[in-house]
Amino acid sequence: MTNNETIMLQKFGKIEAKYEPNATDVDDYDPHEYRNISHPITNTETLIHIFKGSLGIGILAMPDAFRNAGIVSGFIFTILIGTLCTYGLHILVQAQYILCKRKRVPLLTYPDSMKAALLSGPRIFHAFANASSILVDTFLVMYQLGICCGYVIFVAASFKRLIDTYLSEDLSIVLYALFLLIPFILILSVPNLKWLAPFSLFSNVITFVCFGIVLYYIFNDLPSISERSYVGAFYTFPLYFGTTFFALEAIGVVIVLESNMKTPKSFGGSFGVLNVSMFCIILLNVGIGFLGYWRYGDETHSSVILNFPLEDTLAKIVQGLYSLAIFISYGLQGYVPVDILWNTYLAHRFSDSKYPKLWEYLLRAVTVFVTFALAISMPRLGIFISLFGAFALSALGIVFPAIMEICVKWPNDLGAGNWILIKDIALIAVGICSLLFGIYSCALEMNIGFSSIQFHSIQYYLFMLQK
Repeated sequence: MTNNETIMLQKFGKIEAKYEPNATDVDDYDPHEYRNISHPITNTETLIHIFKGSLGIGILAMPDAFRNAGIVSGFIFTILIGTLCTYGLHILVQAQYILCKRKRVPLLTYPDSMKAALLSGPRIFHAFANASSILVDTFLVMYQLGICCGYVIFVAASFKRLIDTYLSEDLSIVLYALFLLIPFILILSVPNLKWLAPFSLFSNVITFVCFGIVLYYIFNDLPSISERSYVGAFYTFPLYFGTTFFALEAIGVVIVLESNMKTPKSFGGSFGVLNVSMFCIILLNVGIGFLGYWRYGDETHSSVILNFPLEDTLAKIVQGLYSLAIFISYGLQGYVPVDILWNTYLAHRFSDSKYPKLWEYLLRAVTVFVTFALAISMPRLGIFISLFGAFALSALGIVFPAIMEICVKWPNDLGAGNWILIKDIALIAVGICSLLFGIYSCALEMNIGFSSIQFHSIQYYLFMLQK
């Protein structure tokens, strides 16, 4: 059996991801050398995609996040949270690599890695191994679909706000969403990450142009920094954490990108693709958040571009361009659930079909219809996405990687004084705290209206459109 056949059988559930504890020849096997990807992506393309996957609607809410945390606290904690998210990804990728060496396979998906890790860890975890792979897939699919729903609302609401100023009749946001249905289907029909790279590059160019316009408005008449709160109120910190985790974490996209790299060894390392991209992403989020709050203070809106006067041509340009960038990002965010659903659960069912590609593109179209239906039919969708997003991000980005590291290093490789075990237990506690912060944020939004959490910018758009 070839290595490629092994990967496909694992994806289709034909091979159990079970750790073989008696394997003694793992050191001479390098999984990276045996990967066989149909359309591998280069380091540059991976970097472009990570930028596009992480620089979405969340970064526009960072000034409001700093308003909730305070300008000094926001600066410090954003760096710490970004470092934590990056470290969680490193733990996950390293654990996957160790498991691939042990099983002598080129590639294991996140769900298969989770299952294999639990089977190799303490006996108490073995009973949860089979369910864990389904749980990971569910979290990834639901969260990515939630992001897509948010993007649909953001783009439709933005275009409505721009175009309605030139129309005598106020059209429904549902009509704007329906006008965008075919374009969204087309962007999600780009079949692989290799072909998506030019779109992501173009979207990144637009995004950085928008950041330049944002900075132009911010630096226009900066007040004294002493007028800003250095530390926010304790009860608003959960709102800050919810926004910041959402803005910085893109685990679903990052893991898929690493598994499709032409040179996966370049992903990790001190100056690898992950560290370089996350350093830039953290820097941008800190910069936009710090400067945006410095400029607008307590008047900061949930999306900083809402602070710009809409009658200004430049403000209209930045709103339109950023909406275009988010539209293109839909293709990358939607790629993750389609890849999971098709390769793991559906492709083998249509392997004998004359037109398997037709079924795959039908799945892509159905995915778009589902996100549109949810976005249109549930006006308070943002609350539920925020709640599930907080759960999924804390689990996928922090808790699960920490559990995997404990399992793959169990019982004799946990370091002096079991410091790795202690460190990972601390990470699990942090992940649980982030979940509690997310629940608290959603409770606040349900009680007091439009709070600053993960999709608050979308909710604010809808609020403004209903006025």
